Amino acid sequence: LRWAAAMDRDFGSKPGSAGVASHAAQAVDRKERLRQLAMQTMDISKDPYLLRNHLGSYECKLCLTLHNNEGNYLAHTQGKRHQENVGRRMAREARDNPVLPLARTKKVALRKTVKIGRPGYQVTKQMEQETQQRSLLFEIEYPEIEEGLQPRHRFMSAYEQKVDAPDKDFQYVLFAAEPYETIAFKVPNIEVDKSEGKFQTNWDKEAKTFSVQMFFKLPLGSGSSAPPRPPGPPPPPSE
Repeated sequence: LRWAAAMDRDFGSKPGSAGVASHAAQAVDRKERLRQLAMQTMDISKDPYLLRNHLGSYECKLCLTLHNNEGNYLAHTQGKRHQENVGRRMAREARDNPVLPLARTKKVALRKTVKIGRPGYQVTKQMEQETQQRSLLFEIEYPEIEEGLQPRHRFMSAYEQKVDAPDKDFQYVLFAAEPYETIAFKVPNIEVDKSEGKFQTNWDKEAKTFSVQMFFKLPLGSGSSAPPRPPGPPPPPSE
């Protein structure tokens, strides 16, 4: 009886087991394990070899295989055939597109200048009598400026700076020259007149003084508010 009971079990199975699985069952189980592994390790939306056709099937552009569902395709990506084709593709791309050595670039050392404080300055407000345009004359003194340098200036909007609360009615003009600290002046946010003779800069190398004179444009429609001319002589009487 014991021998008969042992013969009832499949050859090679252990007592208490459900018997040896068939080849087809092993293949199904293997594909399921590969699918689960692929779902945990890869994002199918970023797979460059996946193609969904109009029938809803999944195609592998690398291996030229057709799969009924996403699970079968994921299991295919973990298989030997797909992995070998991926390796061949990577080897071919590495051969056709070799990585060239990076060109040696000369490193530019950052300037580390010790600031010596703010420069002296004078600001003069002016008004042109003929056009009634307001102007500002900036005179910045740089007696210890580094040899070969010339002071620079630029305009900055109220929303670009981080010191004061932004105010749309004002803008800033900055002056810079090593080894002095950069200084800024708050001026009206009015368009600067860049026409001939209205915006001038000058660097006096002897006196080490940088001058900038700027005129502001008049508001549209205001025109010139110069005083009216005296009335001319009355017309001759008519005969």
